[in-house]
Amino acid sequence: MSCYKGKYHDELCANAAYIGTPGKGILAADESTGTIGKRLASINVDNVESNRRILRELLFTAPGGLQYLSGIILFEETLYQNTAAGTPFVEVMKTAGVLPGIKVDKGTIELAGTNGETTTQGLDDLAQRCQKYYQAGARFAKWRAVLKIGDHEPSQLSMNENANGLARYAIICQENGLVPIVEPEILVDGTHTIEKCADVTERVLAVVYKALNDHHVCLEGTLLKPNMVTPGSDGPRVSPEVIAEHTIRALQRTMPPAVPAVVFLSGGQSEEEATVNLNAMNKLMAKKPWTLSFSFGRALQQSTIKAWAGKDENIAKAQEVLVARCRANSEATLGTYQGGAATEGASESLHVKDYKY
Repeated sequence: MSCYKGKYHDELCANAAYIGTPGKGILAADESTGTIGKRLASINVDNVESNRRILRELLFTAPGGLQYLSGIILFEETLYQNTAAGTPFVEVMKTAGVLPGIKVDKGTIELAGTNGETTTQGLDDLAQRCQKYYQAGARFAKWRAVLKIGDHEPSQLSMNENANGLARYAIICQENGLVPIVEPEILVDGTHTIEKCADVTERVLAVVYKALNDHHVCLEGTLLKPNMVTPGSDGPRVSPEVIAEHTIRALQRTMPPAVPAVVFLSGGQSEEEATVNLNAMNKLMAKKPWTLSFSFGRALQQSTIKAWAGKDENIAKAQEVLVARCRANSEATLGTYQGGAATEGASESLHVKDYKY
């Protein structure tokens, strides 16, 4: 296959491999203004720019936290914000060896001709935005496609449309210097079994990688951000070891070894569940030609936000909670997590039906 070989080729491959460094992962702090508003509302804090900036500074300056991260995904507003002392957030990250990333999709809309399935918006002006974000210091991007499991879903139309959207996004990013994180999220909503989720995950990933090849995307300069293969939110429970087996098998059957890393989304699992399941995958003795890591949002922030509660005097305590979760997930990427990081709230389910950023 002829893939992207433009001026950013070597940089893309190096940055994708760097993000996939074992022992490190991604903090997804890319919630839209509306979504972060819900998080702030949960602790009775107003959704204004100053409060959003304080929360993000808390996350990005937690003493010892950035050593466990290779990337942080930002929302556009945050890319241009500074610390209270006036240092751009992007500089704080770069100094710590963390690559800044940027969410570039514009959310989902209903896909006509389907039973409530969706497609993702934002391709029209994507090249221009990627150029602007690269200039501002971003080095990777994220685009979320959303699929659901139902009696007749995901439809072939939904899989094809979302795969083509991801592929178009990916090649546009690469042409403008940003490593694309390819995120086909299969929602956990439903009563389905883990076997059903595995079947759908394999079919979706097969279609996605076909589309990436068709669009001449350089796979070495990409990352995959998939769901873990789990039962539905109202389906029969299984052990972390069973989740690990089904997830690794789905990747083995569909994901080219050329891609350097898988950075899993947490998909509404509790903080502790997401960590334990990632750890089980890395402990599993199986063929794994990629690094298996994390790109967690809620599963890194939930108990941190609770500990902060919008109060200055709680910032240090909240940062300690964040660092404990970052350390736990760093250990999980190496298969060495022993448990014990389950601070208050870490076992609470974070599932939100039909979750939107």
